[in-house]
Amino acid sequence: MKDSAKDNSTASLQMLRKICEQQGIRLTHQRLEIFKEISRAKDHPSAELLYERLKKTMPTISLDTIYRTLATFERLGLIKKVHVLYDQARFDPDTDHHHHFICVRCKKIIDFRWPEFDAMVLPEGTKNFGKILEQQAELRGLCQECLKKGEGR
Repeated sequence: MKDSAKDNSTASLQMLRKICEQQGIRLTHQRLEIFKEISRAKDHPSAELLYERLKKTMPTISLDTIYRTLATFERLGLIKKVHVLYDQARFDPDTDHHHHFICVRCKKIIDFRWPEFDAMVLPEGTKNFGKILEQQAELRGLCQECLKKGEGR
């Protein structure tokens, strides 16, 4: 592991411990392992995919535990839920503001930054919606891998 990745991992674990302590939540072995697994994931995994990965080293873990833990982590702001149309929710350990490209074929999710979009002023009519808390772009299309496979036809 590179030093910067190790430093980020250590900082993330310290943040997890601090938030759990502040919220009065016990940091169990299962919660810690779920957090470690999602933190190193680059593919925005679903709860089911996390379960498949974790049960190899933790055979007694349940899918329900993973769902409940992910909901807790989301509530605490440690992860974000990404809704993929007509598919399982996926989870993103990157809580910094960013946007997503979602491949409609293979469901791959790619993070990207778009400062120009973030700086845009919302149309006047959106004030009638209520209080806007976040602007996030979600682009849908075919990823490079699917295009190369000819699946873009």
